[in-house]
Amino acid sequence: MIDKTVRSMAEALEGVRDGSTVLVGGFGAVGQPDDLIEGLIEQGAKELTVVANNAGTGRTGLARLMELGRVRRIICSFPRSSGSVVFEELYRAGKLELEIVPQGTLAERMRAAGAGIPAFFTPTAAGTRLAQGKEVREFNGRPHVMELALHGDVALVEAWEGDRWGNLAYRDSGRNFNPVMATAAALTVAQVQHLRNLGEIEPDRVVTPGLFVQRVIRVDRGAPWA
Repeated sequence: MIDKTVRSMAEALEGVRDGSTVLVGGFGAVGQPDDLIEGLIEQGAKELTVVANNAGTGRTGLARLMELGRVRRIICSFPRSSGSVVFEELYRAGKLELEIVPQGTLAERMRAAGAGIPAFFTPTAAGTRLAQGKEVREFNGRPHVMELALHGDVALVEAWEGDRWGNLAYRDSGRNFNPVMATAAALTVAQVQHLRNLGEIEPDRVVTPGLFVQRVIRVDRGAPWA
């Protein structure tokens, strides 16, 4: 019987190694797997490369992981945002490496990884500092930058509901970076608000097939069972 559910955060994050590339879902605080991030803090892995849309806010969650010195490098689109105090402190002190990737390009690099596409060309960032050192080709009279697929060792994602096979469905804005990240990692761990029985999630609502998910943990945030 296939059952990908786990009963503890320790089990969910087991095997995450030092130096891993960790994809962290969410758009700001929306759809961010906060409980899994806290579990990663407890798990202890360090020297991480984190891929996320932004660089955390305040001193909790992703920001806390960085403040503890566990992140060596961050790849994101919006490193500076309201409340990104930890990132700014670490970056200015030379304690954190940064790679800025335009948001659409970031999503496409992970989608390409999940689809088995090694690289692609995009006009985004052509002629800017973000294109330095990258191959540029002209298509239809317009320069395009070659971007490499972005694979993760681990993806931490948040979904509204899932089942024991790992099928995931998202709610509203929670369907942001989570689906593409879920396909792009060797190990995908999903925290779900609701754990459904097989067949309870309508097939056309499943965005991430269980094929891409290895572990599922239910996290009760007090939202209604809907």
